[in-house]
Amino acid sequence: MKLVDELFAMYRDKLSGDEEDLDMITFAVLEHYDRDELMGIVKDMNEHELQYFIRLYLLEALKGKFAQSEGYPASSKHLH
Repeated sequence: MKLVDELFAMYRDKLSGDEEDLDMITFAVLEHYDRDELMGIVKDMNEHELQYFIRLYLLEALKGKFAQSEGYPASSKHLH
C-alpha cells in the first residue's frame, strides 16, 4: 500500500517501530484525513490489500468484543 510505504520511509530512521510509536503514527495520520480521503485510500487498494485490511479490522474488532465480554479470558492463544 502506497501510504504504508510512504510512512515507513518517513519514520523508519526516527522511530523504533514499537506499538506506541505505531499508534502515534496511525492516530496522527487519521487526524489529517477526512472520510472521503480515507475512502479514496481504500478504493486505491488492490484485492489482496483490501482483504488484508478487512481481515485485520475484523480480527481486532473481535478481540475487543471478546475482551469486553464477561467471563472470557483476557488473552487466548487461538487469537494470535
